[in-house]
Amino acid sequence: MTYKIVLWLFCANIAVAQTNYYFPERNANWQEKLPKEVDIKAEKLQEALNFVKENEYSGSRDLRIAILKGFEREPFHKILGPTKKRGGPAGMVLKNGYVIAKWGDVKRVDMTFSVTKSFLSTMAGLAEDNGLIASTKDKAIDYIWDGIFDGEHNSKITWEHLLQQNSAWSGELWGGKDWADRPPKEGGIDDWKFEKPKEPGTVMEYNDVRVNVLAYSLTHVWRKPMPLVLKENIMDKIGASTTWRWHGYENAWTEIDGLKMKSVTGGGHSGAGIFISAEDMARFGLLFLNNGKWKDEQIISENWIQKATTPSKPNVNYGYMWWLNKKGNRHWEGLSENIYYAAGFGGNFIVIDKENDVVVVTRWLEPQKIGELMTKIHDALD
Repeated sequence: MTYKIVLWLFCANIAVAQTNYYFPERNANWQEKLPKEVDIKAEKLQEALNFVKENEYSGSRDLRIAILKGFEREPFHKILGPTKKRGGPAGMVLKNGYVIAKWGDVKRVDMTFSVTKSFLSTMAGLAEDNGLIASTKDKAIDYIWDGIFDGEHNSKITWEHLLQQNSAWSGELWGGKDWADRPPKEGGIDDWKFEKPKEPGTVMEYNDVRVNVLAYSLTHVWRKPMPLVLKENIMDKIGASTTWRWHGYENAWTEIDGLKMKSVTGGGHSGAGIFISAEDMARFGLLFLNNGKWKDEQIISENWIQKATTPSKPNVNYGYMWWLNKKGNRHWEGLSENIYYAAGFGGNFIVIDKENDVVVVTRWLEPQKIGELMTKIHDALD
C-alpha cells in the first residue's frame, strides 16, 4: 500500500513537471506546437478559428468613427486623445505557453480600449506589493490630498472602490464629467446631472472618468508616469516588444516633484489608452496564467492576483478591473467559473483559463461572440 502511494506521488510530480510553461524570449520567434502535440483536437480548433474570421467586429475600421458612433448618446462626448485605424481580426491561443493557433497580424499595434483597465489595475497591484499603498481598503484621500477626493461623498472612496468601478466618484477630470459618461437610457439630461451619487461600494457603474481618477491617483503615488511604471516593472521583464504605447488625453497633464507628467487613460472611450500588439497582450496573459511569475521571477504577487479576481459585492462578474466568469449576467455557460478576462470595445480580449493552461487573445471579434468562441476552443481541449 505504501509503495502504491509513493509511486502515485512520484507520477504526480512528473505530471507537474510536464506542465511547466514555456516563456518566449524577447524578439525571438514564439515557439509553436501542433494541436496533437498537446492533446488538442485540430479539427475542433480549426472550427474556432473559422468562427473568428467569420465574426469580425461590425464597427468601422476607422476607430475615430467607431468611437463617435459608439458613444453618440453621451452629452459633450468628443475625441480627446490619439486614435488609430485598426487592422483585421487577429489573435493567438497559447497552451502551456506555446502557440497552438494564431490568425491575422499578431505584431500589428492597435488600440485596445478597456483592456487597458486590466493593465491599470496591475499598476495598483504593484503599488501594494511595493508598499506604496498599504491596503486597497485604505481611503484614497489619505494618499491623494490635492482636492480630487474632497467632500463628504468622495472622501469615503477607497482604492478598492476605484478598482471595482463602484466608487461613484463625483466630479470632473480633464473636461469629462462623471454624470455624462455612459448615462442611463431613461431620463433626461437634468435627471442624470442632478442625481444623488450612489454610496461608494454599492453599485458598479462602468465609467471612464472615474477610471481616469484612478490613473491620476496612481501617477501621484508612484511619482512616475504609468507607462514608465508598466515598462520597468512588467513589460521589460516579460520580454515585450518596444512597440506598445500608453496615451492620455491631450490636456491630461499634472505636475509632480516639479516635473510635468501625462496622466494616462484607462481606456479609449475618448481616444488614448494602450496601443499594443496581440503578441504583447499574450505575454501579459501568460504572466497572469503563471500566477504572476515569469520564468523564475515573481513579478506580481499571487496575493494580488487572488484579490484582483475576487468578485466584488455589487457585481459577481467583476473584480479589480478583470471580468470573471462567475454565474451572473456575464457567465459563459458550460465553462469554468475560474476563467477571467480583460475586455475592450470592438472585441478585444485577453482570456485566462488556468484550469486548462490556456491563454486566448482575440482582437476585433464581434463582442457578443466571445462566449461562443471560448466554448468552441474548450470543445477542442476536451
